[in-house]
Amino acid sequence: MILRVNGKRRRLDVEWGRTLLEVLREDLALTGTKHGCESGECGACTVLLDGTPVYACLTLAHRVAGREVTTIEGVPESHPLLRSFADSGAIQCGYCTPGMILASKAHLEAKGHRCSGGGACAKEALSGNLCRCTGYYRILEAVKAAAKKLRARRGARV
Repeated sequence: MILRVNGKRRRLDVEWGRTLLEVLREDLALTGTKHGCESGECGACTVLLDGTPVYACLTLAHRVAGREVTTIEGVPESHPLLRSFADSGAIQCGYCTPGMILASKAHLEAKGHRCSGGGACAKEALSGNLCRCTGYYRILEAVKAAAKKLRARRGARV
């Protein structure tokens, strides 16, 4: 099977029935994608499939052949979400952070200028992702700050 992971073409022999989560972590050593609930409830395993968030624990690897998978390792260090999460103190244990960042990235890119960085947009971006350590306040603040930075980059009014 051939797929693109973080912009690189990868050829893999994958047994039928294995999940994308297993392939990413075990075969490609991309351990930023976390193993959580195995039922699509927590979002710790969120990756982007052709730019859309999916739960890697529920996605069969053979179904992603020929498609683009983005993991947290594929997010550039200069992306405003990474800096905002660090600056806002949104990372406590960090287990949920990769999934939160990828879900937020996809949401903010899809919304473009329509996401003003307000609380509703940030909450929508994070729906489907759970954090067991925080009260979400700093995570929401990080997403709002990143939304404002992305709007400024695009030349929109903040």
